[in-house]
Amino acid sequence: MATPNYGYEKRQRELAKKRKKEEKAARKAAGLPPLAQDDEAGAEPAADTPPLEPPQSQ
Repeated sequence: MATPNYGYEKRQRELAKKRKKEEKAARKAAGLPPLAQDDEAGAEPAADTPPLEPPQSQ
């Protein structure tokens, strides 16, 4: 069985972070609003979405 190449995985994560940072800087320079981050932990729901309610039993 082959061993995992952790160095490659780490490099890919670093490149993804760098790419995301550059995209954010480009959007900021262009005066555009930042993109919504759905995958952030603890993110607040959008103001226009109603809060989730548990189903009502009958």
